[in-house]
Amino acid sequence: MTATSHPRPHRALPRVLAVAAAAIALSAAVPATLAHAGPSGNVSPTNVAPGSRVSLNITGCGTKTGKASSRAFGDVWLTPGNAEATNLFGAATTFRNAAAGSHPVTFECGGPGGERVTVALNITPGAARGGLGGSVDSMSPGQIAAGGALVASALGAGAWFLRRRTGHAS
Repeated sequence: MTATSHPRPHRALPRVLAVAAAAIALSAAVPATLAHAGPSGNVSPTNVAPGSRVSLNITGCGTKTGKASSRAFGDVWLTPGNAEATNLFGAATTFRNAAAGSHPVTFECGGPGGERVTVALNITPGAARGGLGGSVDSMSPGQIAAGGALVASALGAGAWFLRRRTGHAS
């Protein structure tokens, strides 16, 4: 065998099989409690104004019940999102007088003493922005006029084509 040649595939096969067998044996020896990653909670959106509604979700409980608690909205019971109860869902409305800042949201699996996970909910000062929702805010008057002219010309062209089409039908 020369210095540039590679070992034959039939010689490498026992090594690959030995490594695979060791990996399988090692994974079987790891206790199930180490493999369980624990629950994961989610609040959406994470930044809200007082009086806003948030969605609550926890995965990895393995129970059909759960609870989310926060000083920003109180206690909310979560319900399963599917038959296997892999996800628990709920919704809450933050208190209108909730203080601005970060509020912990504690998710609890099952009843008292169940697994817990805590995430943050940020209450922003002031009320939610209303009105047009920012759809016109960044546009100049010239852009608005140009858009209006395009819409008006499209409507005029449509009316002209419809009138022309009905005029030849007789």
